[in-house]
Order: sequence, then C-alpha cells, then structure tokens
Amino acid sequence: MWSRATIALAPRPRGVHLVTAEVVEALPALARLQIGLLHLFIRHTSASLALNENASPEVRTDLEGWLSRAVRDGDPAFAHSLEGPTTCPPMSRRC
Repeated sequence: MWSRATIALAPRPRGVHLVTAEVVEALPALARLQIGLLHLFIRHTSASLALNENASPEVRTDLEGWLSRAVRDGDPAFAHSLEGPTTCPPMSRRC
C-alpha cells in the first residue's frame, strides 16, 4: 500500500518535542499496518527530525540542553535569522 498525505503539526517553541502521537492521529491509515516505512519531510528552515528511544525523558532533556549550548541564540557565528530571535527561554515547555 502506498499513501501520501500532507499534515500540519501544532506550532511549538524552540526545543525537542515528541510528535509521534500527533503524526499517528493525523494518519489513521497507520493503524492498519503491521510493517512499513514512513518518510517525513518537515518544511521549516530550522526544524529537524531525530529518532531516539523514548524509555527515558532525560534523553530529550539532555539533547535539548546540548543543542541550546551548541547553538546559542544571537551567536554571530550563525547566519540564519529568518524566524527572528527565540522568545522562549531554553528548556521551556510553555510559550
């Protein structure tokens, strides 16, 4: 079975977020599958996908902490600024 769909995820602040439930909800045909391959393309200039085990919430916390230290807001070493400055504090779940 081949299927193609365009879905929109809810906006999120800068950070590391779980999107599995939102993707599964938007693609009900997935429930009928036992094996398959899913390709996701995020149409955002500074978003990316990472696949990680989800046994420990500390994995996301550690990854987000590392990314926040590696790429600080306003760092002149990085040219990309189309979305403007981040308005949420690092590690924040509310914005």
